[in-house]
Amino acid sequence: MIRYQRRRRYKYTLTSTYACPTGLSPARPIKRHYLQLDADGLLTIQPGYAWDGPSGPTLDTPSFMRGSLVHDALYQLMREGDLPGEARRRADELLREICLAAGMWPPRAQYVYWFVRRFGARHARDQTRCAP
Repeated sequence: MIRYQRRRRYKYTLTSTYACPTGLSPARPIKRHYLQLDADGLLTIQPGYAWDGPSGPTLDTPSFMRGSLVHDALYQLMREGDLPGEARRRADELLREICLAAGMWPPRAQYVYWFVRRFGARHARDQTRCAP
């Protein structure tokens, strides 16, 4: 049996290591090629990680980039079955928190949060497939 996932194109590639406390505590450390989430909730993203930046009806502004990086990484861990779907709320909250800390206008940060809460679920579902 093989396990595989469809991929889509990405706009950005990380060129330096980035680490962020998430408030998530996985039962065991998660280690992927470019992503690690330790038992204390520290997410480390390695250079070479690719993500598509902010999604939806929005602009890719500097105050949105770091939040979109972390949010996309956490959603990827959910799609790959490493994090449970219940982690989605925290990922969405963290997106808002990071954007606010980066200087995003608070009403825009709230809109971003509302948007991912309303439309993000299908992007966080485990997409692992099996074939004989």
